[in-house]
Amino acid sequence: MGTVRIQRVAVLGAGVIGASWTALFLAAGREVEVFDPAPDSERTVREAVEKAWPILEGLGMTDGGNPDNLKFHCRAGTAVRDVQFVQESVPERLALKHALFREIEPVMPPEAVVASSASGLMVSEMQQGWENPARFLLGHPFNPPHLIPLVELLANERTEEGVLEYAEAFYRSVGKVTIRVRREVPAHVANRLQAALWKEAISLVENGVVSVEDADKAVWAGPGLRWAVMGPHMLFHLGAGPGGLQEFCNRYRDSFHRWWDDLGEVELTEGLAERLVSGVRQEGGERDVESLSRQRDGMIAAILRVTSASR
Repeated sequence: MGTVRIQRVAVLGAGVIGASWTALFLAAGREVEVFDPAPDSERTVREAVEKAWPILEGLGMTDGGNPDNLKFHCRAGTAVRDVQFVQESVPERLALKHALFREIEPVMPPEAVVASSASGLMVSEMQQGWENPARFLLGHPFNPPHLIPLVELLANERTEEGVLEYAEAFYRSVGKVTIRVRREVPAHVANRLQAALWKEAISLVENGVVSVEDADKAVWAGPGLRWAVMGPHMLFHLGAGPGGLQEFCNRYRDSFHRWWDDLGEVELTEGLAERLVSGVRQEGGERDVESLSRQRDGMIAAILRVTSASR
């Protein structure tokens, strides 16, 4: 595929993820066509963009962007008629996605690429909704997409040559950091990593080792600070002096085997979920979800200001 300048983007599905994508694309100077069947979607998206804009502005991400450069559609087919890139974020029900793909496929421009934000569905499953899935791939973000840089990309043998690179170039042009998922697995990559951590955090709570709040503290006040700047392999490479990761493996192999053997197995039962919910309510105190989200976004922005200058 050619190096087309992607100027007009469609966002299909304007929930939390779609609205966040919309804010990012607008900040990056794109024209955004939004589809969502909910009657109040235009209001909620405009409110989400309004809330996100000061943070994006503070990060220097709004040069050339216009928060009003968007148009709303009640049908997906009209939203995609004149776009070069489609970010699909409708609810993760396979039948719903298939119906959406059948609607947009006949009317999309031939050069347009469709990327799905899906976290729980497989590309091969979603491809079944297309007559020709050559221009379809996974473009899975991390929440909130307007702040967290990561996008996981996955194409396969049914994807047209050059589509992956086309999507990769577009995401990078709007400030994203991309990784290529080489083989299809449930939950892709980053969600599997955080699922593994959460599983052990839940096990530690369930077995009385630590409270919900202290399990959270153990992450944000400990390794979470390191993970904001480097991944686990590189950090362990730095963890044993000049010998690097080889020395780290030599030194700590037996310890890690003992720890792995002792990691917990959990089942997220209703009773256990209630215990976790009670714990986060205690941890959050008087703050509601909206105020906690504002705190999260402000702290992420502060981290990004520091780390982006060093990369």
